[in-house]
Amino acid sequence: MKWRLRLMMLFEYAIWGAWYVTVGTWLGKTLHFSGQEIGAIAGTTAIGAMISPLFVGLLADRLFDTRRVLVALHALGAVLLLIAAQQRSFPVLYAALLAYSLCYMPTLALTTSLAMRHIKDPQEEFGAIRVFGTIGWIVVGLVVGAWGVEATASPLHLAAALSVVMAGYCFTLPPTPPLARNQRFELRHALPLESLHLLRDRSMAVFALASFLICIPLQFYYAFTNLFLNEIGVVNAAGKMTGGQMSEILCMLLIPWFFRRLGVKYMLAVGMLAWVLRYAMFAFGGTGELMWMLWLGIILHGICFDFFFVVGQIYIDREAPSALRAATQGLITFLTYGLGMFVGSWMSGLIVDTYAATGIHDWRAIWLIAGACAALVLVLFVLMFKDRKSTVGSAVPVPTDAPPSPAST
Repeated sequence: MKWRLRLMMLFEYAIWGAWYVTVGTWLGKTLHFSGQEIGAIAGTTAIGAMISPLFVGLLADRLFDTRRVLVALHALGAVLLLIAAQQRSFPVLYAALLAYSLCYMPTLALTTSLAMRHIKDPQEEFGAIRVFGTIGWIVVGLVVGAWGVEATASPLHLAAALSVVMAGYCFTLPPTPPLARNQRFELRHALPLESLHLLRDRSMAVFALASFLICIPLQFYYAFTNLFLNEIGVVNAAGKMTGGQMSEILCMLLIPWFFRRLGVKYMLAVGMLAWVLRYAMFAFGGTGELMWMLWLGIILHGICFDFFFVVGQIYIDREAPSALRAATQGLITFLTYGLGMFVGSWMSGLIVDTYAATGIHDWRAIWLIAGACAALVLVLFVLMFKDRKSTVGSAVPVPTDAPPSPAST
């Protein structure tokens, strides 16, 4: 059973990693889309993240076996990816990838819930299952990079093929019937409205605001790093970007050690500081003798993601009442992967267009602006956030159901 679930995770995240990392390079170098258009397409997954809770709550929780929902969504997703790969105009391509994101983003929660249903101890067992999603992302990134097709539609074709494989594989998964078939569906079951009153607490409100704001400069990385690396002449950029995913695994293992020494506030601050440093490395790095700076910027991904988003999950799990933990996690996910990434997609595209003269991007200015935004969020957070419960010196469990880093590469 565990190996069946591990393969499910491997296929699930390989699909996302196959196209999302390099789509900006295809759009910018081959189709000559503007920065705002690239940012908008990168933001389709954010819209999917905002809408998917309603979709998942209605279909998988109350109407159909999770397997059947996964089969249908991945099969339809494969068709939409093939349609997107044939497009050359922004409106139709955007519509196709938006429709695809509405199909794909719910499957992230569905595969997690399915795995949780079929293991005895999720806290102990799920981490070893979920890590295969990271491995899938790494493998497909190395394949795309070695294939040399980053500026083409081939990654979309690869993602479509993987979607077909995933749809077929889902038939082999164990039956997972809905648990709330006889309960009436209400909006409060899908949206984390019940947890809003927790924002009356200053620290929780500051954390929620910082989570939203940090995702705005974060989208600069997800939408434009591959295009940036290709434009400055980095060979096999997609393959090199998997170094960030590898560092994510290492940093996940180190979280308990750092947590006992730094506590919540300073681990969150270190995570945000890593974004500032990453953009500084991108701004002043380059090929040749300065390649080490680009490598460092990529490898910092583990700290960027794990020290903020995973530690943030620990903070929520500690602060929220047990009855509202899931709802509060959902609220933060909505603010980050949904609203924050959506705003970041628009803002990053606008900045990239502003610093593009005659088709040549001023990447130093672009990355410095992104870094300045992250630095501002860091300063506000350090000044305003107070961790009432010190965890320094105590053992802290790492949540094994951490959401994936979107295009964490």
